[in-house]
Amino acid sequence: MDSPSQDASLRLEAVRLPIAGMRGTSCAGRIEQALRAVPGVHGASVDPASGWADVQTVAPADHRTLARAIERAGYAVPIIKTELAIEGMTCASCVGRVERALRTVPGVTAARVNLATERAVVEGGVDARLLIQAIDDAGYAARPIDRASSREADDAVRKDAEQAALKRAVAVSIALTLPVVVLEMGAHLVPGVHHLINRTLGMQWNWVIQFALTTLVILGPGRRFYQHGFPALFRLAPDMNSLVAVGTLAAYAYSLVATFMPALLPAEAVNVYYEAAAVIVTLILIGRFLEARARGRASQAIQRLIGLQARTARVRRDEETAEIAFGNVVPGDIVEVRPGERVPVDGEVIDGDSYVDESMITGEPVPVAKTAGSAVVGGTVNQNGALAFRATAVGEATVLSRIIRMVEEAQGSKLPIQALVDKVTLWFVPVVIGVALLTFLVWLAFGPAPALTFALVNAVAVLIIACPCAMGLATPTSIMVGTGRGAEMGVLFRKGEALQWLKDAKVIALDKTGTLTEGRPVLTDLELAEGFDRAQVLARIAAVEAKSEHPVGHAIVEAAQAQGLTLPAVAGFRSETGFGVEAMVDGVSIQIGADRYMHRLGLDVATFSGIAERLGDEGKSPLYAAIDGKLAAVIAVADPIKDTTPEAIAALHALGLKVAMITGDNRRTAEAIARRLGIDEVVAEVLPKGKIETVRRLRAVHGHLVFVGDGINDAPALAEADVGIAIGTGTDIAIEAADVVLMSGSLKGVPNAIALSKGTIRNIRQNLFWAFGYNAALIPVAAGVLYPAYGVLLSPVLAAGAMALSSVFVLGNALRLRRFHPPVASAVTGRPDVSGEAVASAGHGATGSVERRMT
Repeated sequence: MDSPSQDASLRLEAVRLPIAGMRGTSCAGRIEQALRAVPGVHGASVDPASGWADVQTVAPADHRTLARAIERAGYAVPIIKTELAIEGMTCASCVGRVERALRTVPGVTAARVNLATERAVVEGGVDARLLIQAIDDAGYAARPIDRASSREADDAVRKDAEQAALKRAVAVSIALTLPVVVLEMGAHLVPGVHHLINRTLGMQWNWVIQFALTTLVILGPGRRFYQHGFPALFRLAPDMNSLVAVGTLAAYAYSLVATFMPALLPAEAVNVYYEAAAVIVTLILIGRFLEARARGRASQAIQRLIGLQARTARVRRDEETAEIAFGNVVPGDIVEVRPGERVPVDGEVIDGDSYVDESMITGEPVPVAKTAGSAVVGGTVNQNGALAFRATAVGEATVLSRIIRMVEEAQGSKLPIQALVDKVTLWFVPVVIGVALLTFLVWLAFGPAPALTFALVNAVAVLIIACPCAMGLATPTSIMVGTGRGAEMGVLFRKGEALQWLKDAKVIALDKTGTLTEGRPVLTDLELAEGFDRAQVLARIAAVEAKSEHPVGHAIVEAAQAQGLTLPAVAGFRSETGFGVEAMVDGVSIQIGADRYMHRLGLDVATFSGIAERLGDEGKSPLYAAIDGKLAAVIAVADPIKDTTPEAIAALHALGLKVAMITGDNRRTAEAIARRLGIDEVVAEVLPKGKIETVRRLRAVHGHLVFVGDGINDAPALAEADVGIAIGTGTDIAIEAADVVLMSGSLKGVPNAIALSKGTIRNIRQNLFWAFGYNAALIPVAAGVLYPAYGVLLSPVLAAGAMALSSVFVLGNALRLRRFHPPVASAVTGRPDVSGEAVASAGHGATGSVERRMT
């Protein structure tokens, strides 16, 4: 390829892409070669030390094509997300323009802007300063969100200040507008007032006073509409402010001419509309103030979570103890917690005894004993003793911070249903301005006398009645409130899209171990073949299983330890997923596993068939042990069904859903459990890699499928399902693969999540129907289509009131989701309604490993 110096006419874009998987200069060379082969690439340089590729492309560059070229070369392009707080957005049109501005920045692969949260999430290796500049060029302000600082200082305080400023603006605007309304409307509506004004002030002075007061309204509280509206209009990117600015200024300018230069107008058209301009500004300010208050209430779930964080921590450093901000704690610090204080960060107790209220994590109201070696979680409350612990996770790494982050990401996401809204609203304001102009011309040409007055009034009404605010808020506010309410019920949506997908569920596929059951099996039976000693067999089996991470192995080890057996040394341990484990103990081979494993070893399990049949009927999982090539024992391990499982299954059936169980257990055991729980379909003896095929088959038969699991081997099925739900007490891999996380180990969250999904989408549809139906119905009315038949015209003042109320209606309707009652009582409080400090995070069943699980 030619170098830039060889062809100075080329306009090149510089793109930086992060690369994962490089191990040296040879990797860098392969990546450079792959990038240079992409059409439009002028040059590429890869630095293996920094892990970045600098690419020069002939504009415009297709960054997804560059990423795919790197991936085809065998490397990965990690997704880097930048989060920005946006100021100045007022409607859905603003959202579309900010997104479009961000997507034009070289290196940006995706951009999502949320009107309700006033945030943008940008994907791509791009300097935040370039993103902020692009937003600034589009007419808005932006700043990076610093997650190391206090969220409250960063967000809540700013919103409080915004509400306070709007409240002051509303008060001043009302005080200035009321006299204008009395002077103008009073004269029209009450003959006595008309005569009084004529006798005392005279019509001219009446209009001059109205001019002075309206000017103060426009230059004071209403200045924000013109400061933002006209620059947007001049950029050919009009927004809601532009509609208000053009409409009110048209009414004001017309009145100005009528007041001071009446000769320029036909005699019959000399009228003033100061009250329309002033009232429109006042009503829209009132609407904005109510919106700001409603948005604050919509984000209360996040604020309650943030409120659980301690503000300070007592840290022991250099043999001195000092109280510092909790954000300054570093891993390894020794933190002291006194009775009644909140634990500031996650850690491990090194000294002291106490009880800690962990209901905000586990959902259990009974305080948990803490001694040396116990894990503590930030945000929980120490009870009656003093503790010292070593900090293991701080800042954004704590469990509570991760929960907050998860909820925030869900609230900032866009549902598929939003795509149509975005397309419509991007062009909505220009279309409204066009309709207003057409209305003006039609009335001016064909309207009755005074035609100019009719043309002006109706054009202003069209401009003011249009409400893209309601369109822009319809979806994100419902998502914000719905995900927040879900968090209060212990249901965390890792992806906001799951809110929409869950409502279409037809079949719920459940993993058994750890999902339907406690996931903590206990050894219930050990039947021996002739010639074997019970203690010796159990000790050898337990020694092998001690090397395994499987819960069944733990149950066997615990049983051996409970009998005081000494476990012999193990060599050559090997595990084969789906079959069993083997090792050498005391010089003899030991194999432990399912009947299929014994069959593969050439051992006949028929001698234990009667026992295995009985155990299976009891819902126990029979395993077999072979010692030195001989079948030695059948082992029965039972995993107790969770107390909450039957109620959850019944609730799923009440929602009209099919329930299936997918398990690697033998069919007899699986069917015994299914009979007890009323499960519709059982798929047993499935190997981990077979779960994906099972999920596909069930989906083909029944339709939209939701998979619920908790283990590492469930991750592929969670990813394959239409919606994957992970039990929060499960592994971090399962949680990462899931779309929804149930923070408690209870299955009750599944019907609750589905019901919440249905309620949220129903709420969004109501909002969209109102927002679009309102405009479809009232814009023609404002334009005057009813006048020829019925003589009905819509006053600009009424249009302003209706516009303000439409946004408030949408927000109020979304806030109804805060009162959503789940079909199954919450795992947090035992009541359908959750409040106070028992918030969204309602808990992990095993706090000791909560740091490992929440990633």
